[in-house]
Amino acid sequence: MTRYLISFDDGAMTFPEEEMPAVGEAAHQVVRAAQEAGVWVFGGGVESQRASIVATDGKVTVGPYPETKAVIGGFAIVEVPSREEALEWATKFAVACRCAQEVREIMFDPLV
Repeated sequence: MTRYLISFDDGAMTFPEEEMPAVGEAAHQVVRAAQEAGVWVFGGGVESQRASIVATDGKVTVGPYPETKAVIGGFAIVEVPSREEALEWATKFAVACRCAQEVREIMFDPLV
């Protein structure tokens, strides 16, 4: 089984604010379905705020860097047998969240 990161950019959810409860419930239905299917690993929304950047020397600065084009607004990690199945789950999240989803394979780590 392979893990995939399904994510969307902060600001991608462009529907009216009053629709947020319905969108949230739709997203939670997909999460529950993923849990019931045994593919859910972890996920959630990311607060809209400037990130703290910790450099290799340990210095902490406020980010993201100016050249950053987009930041993650929310994500899900699923563990599925194929990229095609990850894309199926991403489709469910795209419909529920009303925004495009990016799908990326997470590199295998034998120590995890």
